[in-house]
Amino acid sequence: MVRPRKQRIVEYEPAVTYFKPRGIPLSELDEVVLTVDELECIRLGDLCGMNQIHAAHKMGFHQSTFQRTLANAREKIGDAIVNGKAIRIQGGVYTMPGGDGQGPAGFGRGMGRGRGAGFGGAPDKCKCPACGHEEAHTRGQPCVQMKCSKCGAQMTRG
Repeated sequence: MVRPRKQRIVEYEPAVTYFKPRGIPLSELDEVVLTVDELECIRLGDLCGMNQIHAAHKMGFHQSTFQRTLANAREKIGDAIVNGKAIRIQGGVYTMPGGDGQGPAGFGRGMGRGRGAGFGGAPDKCKCPACGHEEAHTRGQPCVQMKCSKCGAQMTRG
């Protein structure tokens, strides 16, 4: 019998879960599936620049497991970029340790649902980089999909 996978601790669950090459219809694309825990390894190791031992401890498993997961994630991303495939982010065996199962304390609640101030939390306001105007964030809609009501420019996270 196969040993069950250990739950991985993930602090950030992305709001955007699909990427595809521009100009190619979705029906014509092959797809690579990147798990949420693999994305967390990319985030901690590559984006945050954390060493593997510290990142593995933060995710709740051994450094060698972190290294394998990170290598697997990099291989999938490389395959998608080089071979023109779409990337879907979904699944994996993970938990979000905020006490309510939806995110860590002080880091928002994952998937942009919370009002936390840390990485991954939803912003309270969307800001226009052109004129500086701020608007209340609409839950479930990324700020970059909003247009400024004063000048019409694309909004950013506030």
